[in-house]
Amino acid sequence: MGDLSRIGVAIDTQLLRRFDRFIAHKGYQNRSEAFRDLIRDRLVGSAVVAPNAFVVGTVTLIYDHHTRLLPEKLTDLQHEHHHVIISTLHAHLDHESCLEVVVLRGKSKEVQKLADRLISTKGVQHGRLVMSSPETAADHH
Repeated sequence: MGDLSRIGVAIDTQLLRRFDRFIAHKGYQNRSEAFRDLIRDRLVGSAVVAPNAFVVGTVTLIYDHHTRLLPEKLTDLQHEHHHVIISTLHAHLDHESCLEVVVLRGKSKEVQKLADRLISTKGVQHGRLVMSSPETAADHH
């Protein structure tokens, strides 16, 4: 961490009490670290929306592997975009359900487009993309 700057912030008392309960529940040692994490999260969030920003991300999918040709469709999509995909984790949740986590990197717009295609594939029951910007996340070091 670089040089520290002290700031003063005026916060509604009720909001601060709620924040204190929240950070205690999350295990923060103090407000400062919690505020720093919130600021970093907002900075990363704003950085990944730029279409040409370099991002890393995960797409989490849950689907029924018995859905006709679904595993093949998902695999084909991943092969078509092998240059964006770093890794894939596949887990069998029960007799029917599978969990797949696809790790991606590239331009934000490419990652988002592939995630949308994977999530919208017929038979996928639930999907979510989480993106981060390694450059923005590293700015605090």
